[in-house]
Amino acid sequence: MTTGLYIHFPFCLKKCLYCDFNSAASSTLAREEYPELLVREMALRQAGLTQPVSAPTLYLGGGTPSLMSPAEVARLIDAAAARFGLTADAEITLEANPGTLSFEKLAGYRSAGVNRISLGIQSFEDRFLEMLGRVHSRHEAISAFEACRKAGFDNLSIDLMHSLPGQSPAQWRRALADGIALAPEHLSAYALSVEEETPFEALVESGNLTLPGEEDAAAMFEATAELLEQAGYRHYEISNFARPGRESRHNGAYWTRQSYLAFGAGAHSFWNDNGLGDRWHNAEGASEYREAILSGILPEREREVLDREQAVSEAFFLGLRVLAGLDLEQLERTYGASALASRRDVVDRLVAAGELICEGTRIRLAPQAIIVANGIFAQFL
Repeated sequence: MTTGLYIHFPFCLKKCLYCDFNSAASSTLAREEYPELLVREMALRQAGLTQPVSAPTLYLGGGTPSLMSPAEVARLIDAAAARFGLTADAEITLEANPGTLSFEKLAGYRSAGVNRISLGIQSFEDRFLEMLGRVHSRHEAISAFEACRKAGFDNLSIDLMHSLPGQSPAQWRRALADGIALAPEHLSAYALSVEEETPFEALVESGNLTLPGEEDAAAMFEATAELLEQAGYRHYEISNFARPGRESRHNGAYWTRQSYLAFGAGAHSFWNDNGLGDRWHNAEGASEYREAILSGILPEREREVLDREQAVSEAFFLGLRVLAGLDLEQLERTYGASALASRRDVVDRLVAAGELICEGTRIRLAPQAIIVANGIFAQFL
């Protein structure tokens, strides 16, 4: 059985104003004891498996995993390898905040086994970084990227955000140019999403921050693919671009409904050994998570056993995020012709409308429809 591995590190120096992830700058759980709890959770999870597994990817996300020392990261990688059979060529990614890095720390991560860094730059303009609540500056972002290269990392990803309050399409094009100039192997470009119960939501609703209008937001979205593809990056998923062969292997498992086991407070897992799959998440509260682990109990909450209808819906709206699209014959072999029958009319209608392209047995988003992809996905639910 093949499974990806995800480790959630919920600690931050400062909570970003737009963030709704399970993360915090302070916690009732001591940061220093957290790696030990993760190692114990891995042991508990392995003990409950009914078959051996092999893991081709490990992703340390957060929060800010780069607050961990290289020794702590090495311990987690070693535990994952011992419990879940990390493959020899495993992609091991660490999310990093530029304001938490040094050459020495990065060299330590490299020695620990990390071979891919995902650098959360978000913006190259200090005023936008301050508005977002980030703890780094433009200078620190560029210096951190250069330190990653100096430490020997040859697989780097950077995150950038567009459609920020007060941002113009011209400013976004400059941000993309700055990102291209660094020459990362991978670049993720996201539109700012104002999530419920975040400080950003309150600021926008009070009128203290004004988001770009639809026309400017669309211009920024379109400029992303235009400039990155001109620079040699392949647009392989709605928000992700990569040099050939440098696509995120770990995230690919999410979009194709492959299994992944996740560890840490609030981490979400998916186990698919029958074509349909089960989903669950860990206790989000630090105290609840800690208490379960120390009691020798998995902190699993709200397990959902998917039925065929749910699995097929997921296969469409996750699979169509990947711009190469879906093979309908393969889906039919997996789920049966009857399970796909109700979606065939939807596919035919979207193809006729020019929103999906059908090539043989494969369907994919039409280039002009990528910007309205969520509306297309909703039709398969």
